[in-house]
Amino acid sequence: MLVGLEELLEILDRERGGKKVVFTNGCFDIIHAGHVDYLEKAKSLGDILVVGMNSDDSIRRIKGEKRPIVSQEMRAKVLSSLKPVDYVVIFEEDTPLRLIEAIRPDVLVKGGDWELEKVVGREFVESYGGVVKTIPFEYEVSTSKIIERIISLYCD
Repeated sequence: MLVGLEELLEILDRERGGKKVVFTNGCFDIIHAGHVDYLEKAKSLGDILVVGMNSDDSIRRIKGEKRPIVSQEMRAKVLSSLKPVDYVVIFEEDTPLRLIEAIRPDVLVKGGDWELEKVVGREFVESYGGVVKTIPFEYEVSTSKIIERIISLYCD
């Protein structure tokens, strides 16, 4: 379900009692098997999976003017329909730190390409006893690799 931060915080206040909240974030531009596998594994670490999704403007600042390929409305629709995902919240900043501080997840998760020391919000989450984990990738796929493959097939 796509929600704003205020609504999400109200929902978590009601639902959180005794349940473990897991948070992850990303662009999720062209959703692929690697994303789905990662989200399934993230969900297995708790009871409620919240996904912070970068806005279109945030992605442009991070990845360049040609991204995202898929608009935030369509990315949010697909992401929120995936079985492991309970809530999607879009953020405008370049990092999800503001969301992490507001949500105070029990578990903060990033992909295996991140070193634990560099995970945004790690120190904050650990400061109140939360756990930070990385999940190794099962598939050698990414949105960037998909784009490169399309270009090599149709533009060379």
